[in-house]
Amino acid sequence: MRKLNILLLVALALLTACHEPDYISPTADRQGLTSLTAIFTSGPFVNQEMGKLSIGEEMGDKLVIPIPWFYPETSDDETTQYMSNVRVQAELQENCFIEPALTVLDLTKENYFTYTNAQGDKKKICITGERVKSNKCEMLGFSIQNPAISGIVDKANKKISIISVDNLSSCLATAQISTHATISPDPSTLRSYEEPVEFTVTAHDGTTSEKYTVVKETPEKIASGFSKESLEKLFNFDPVATLGLPSYSKYAAPSMASLGGNLVVCLGNGATPIYLNQITGAKLGEINLGSAVACSVTSDESENMLIVNQANGSETVKIYRTSSVKQAPELFYSFKNETSLPMGYKMKVIGSIGGDAIIVLPNVGIDGATASSQFTCVTVKNGTPVGTNVVDLSSQGISWGSAPVNMGGIVAASTNISDGFIESHYPSSSKFYWIKGDGSIGASLDDDSSGWGLNANNLDSKRFNNVNYVALLVGSHFPHWGMGPQLYLFNINDKTQLTGGNVWSCPALAFSNNNIEWYQQANAGYASGDVLIAPSKDGFKLYIYYYDHNSGVVGGYSADCIKR
Repeated sequence: MRKLNILLLVALALLTACHEPDYISPTADRQGLTSLTAIFTSGPFVNQEMGKLSIGEEMGDKLVIPIPWFYPETSDDETTQYMSNVRVQAELQENCFIEPALTVLDLTKENYFTYTNAQGDKKKICITGERVKSNKCEMLGFSIQNPAISGIVDKANKKISIISVDNLSSCLATAQISTHATISPDPSTLRSYEEPVEFTVTAHDGTTSEKYTVVKETPEKIASGFSKESLEKLFNFDPVATLGLPSYSKYAAPSMASLGGNLVVCLGNGATPIYLNQITGAKLGEINLGSAVACSVTSDESENMLIVNQANGSETVKIYRTSSVKQAPELFYSFKNETSLPMGYKMKVIGSIGGDAIIVLPNVGIDGATASSQFTCVTVKNGTPVGTNVVDLSSQGISWGSAPVNMGGIVAASTNISDGFIESHYPSSSKFYWIKGDGSIGASLDDDSSGWGLNANNLDSKRFNNVNYVALLVGSHFPHWGMGPQLYLFNINDKTQLTGGNVWSCPALAFSNNNIEWYQQANAGYASGDVLIAPSKDGFKLYIYYYDHNSGVVGGYSADCIKR
């Protein structure tokens, strides 16, 4: 009987081993090959995406990956040299295959493969590439010269509003348009803007075009804040490959300012700050630093840039001001650092230094010696600095380390010092704090959504269209471990909305992006960065910029408050 049982078990095992698995039909109804991505294999943008083909329901036999004529699009660097050695990746659904496997291809030639879908059907396909000229034809900015007036671009309605009571019967103008596009008629020719003027922007491809009308008027604003439908990403790129800035392993204490259509980037490492086109991110040159020494920079709500030196305890702090990247800055205010700790890093301002403003300078800790719980405020009234005061948070158990990675980020909540301050820093045991004017803690939220690996010490605050905003950039300590930067913007008019336990689900949140694409994924370096809120002088546009040095990314958004 025992022998019979063993024989039955063996037979059952053999039958089971010979049984073919059941066929599981695919759950997706659409095409199994959804995209092809071309990736650089050489040059400064190695391992970055060069071009992408999205494939719809009906897939043809020939798949042509569009490659931009220039890369980056804002440059004059043609992509011809990269076309013959491109890594191609396919996005395939389950049970779909391409044979032979995709590797490095010459996209100037036709490359043949066999594609097998989830049902087992086979198809011969050809993969190649084609350089294409841009079809972008946007009006990005428009300015009148003498008198100097920046137009308000309403992209949705293809209209530029010139807000002025001056006589505009004979004016020169400049236009910012999509890279490599052309504009007609030439705005640099004298003409009248007393009546509407139509311009045509034609893309680099020579066929795609849009008409824009310049109108002397004042557009109507929404009641408060920015229009969410106007929010758009301006750029997001690698500052090392694109701008030639230092890599993650080199010391940098980034800070930014915005003025006159330019985004200024200061590295805090002794180098002269550079300036970029604030719409495209294209590098334009170095600022005129004059006699100022730039530890950090920032800008106010009237497009004035402030520049400050690094000053140790008892040394002199010098804050310079300018309204032009080409004009040497003038000394705005100097004072003695009344603390024993250094300052000059992460200077921030809310308000206008031509009116009322509060400038905040965190004091930083000293490695191996002491942490810091202090920051210094400069109060500006009617365009004149009226003194400084040192705020100490040690009684609240709040302290931070040295610059630029371990220090705290601190901003004033409004131009009224009694409204208090916002503070945040690394490590993860810290919080996003609202500190009341009396020094007590009004609210505290968890300040990043992954816990221990991010650095939440980048803050800025500004007023825009009747709203006090605070921006938080959470940088990454470990971008090579899949931890990327996160961006948050809060409306703090009603500070009772600073609830919910964390910044990513707080009711005061006006905008967020916790999935910013970053470009440095090799290792850990200096986890420093900055975030900037930059309202335009006319009060119609709002810009938000971010820089994560360790993750290797600089980017920006824009929005407006035009009622549509």
